[in-house]
Amino acid sequence: MNLYTGGMLLTTMEPRLFDLDFQLLTDSFLTLISVFVLFFAMSYLLFNPVRAMLEKRQNKIADELSTAAAAEEEAKRLQAEYEQKLSEINKEADEILRDARSRALVSENQIVAEAKEEARRIVERAQVEAELEKAKAADEVKQEMILVACAIAGKVVAANINTEIQDSLVDETLKEMGVSTWQN
Repeated sequence: MNLYTGGMLLTTMEPRLFDLDFQLLTDSFLTLISVFVLFFAMSYLLFNPVRAMLEKRQNKIADELSTAAAAEEEAKRLQAEYEQKLSEINKEADEILRDARSRALVSENQIVAEAKEEARRIVERAQVEAELEKAKAADEVKQEMILVACAIAGKVVAANINTEIQDSLVDETLKEMGVSTWQN
């Protein structure tokens, strides 16, 4: 369709379906290149640092998890070790108590034996002292008998008596002293 208006010829273009012309394609191509450049620039400036930060954080979390697992294993090992030491300490305490009891029994037996020995010595000393006292008493009785015999002899001589009287005096004196004293 051509229109003629006052010396000019206007051609009207027919509308196109997509309206693709060279300028539009060039602009589109340049926009697409700009988007890619912008994407790569942003990727380099933003995405890579974010990725690096996320990777560092991921590595840090992984390290912390492995450290926590190692610490947990160490804690379990220490707990088992302390439980073992505690059981050994309990056994050692039981052994010490058993040893102390046995030493106490030995000491008790020794003290009882020493006490029995001391009692035996005391009894022996008492018996020896009793024997000495008995011998001393016997000596005193003998001395008394000698004195009594001297007194009787003096009476006999002084009275100048006969043998019947003398025999009666001796019998009387022996009865006073007792037969067992005389024989000791």
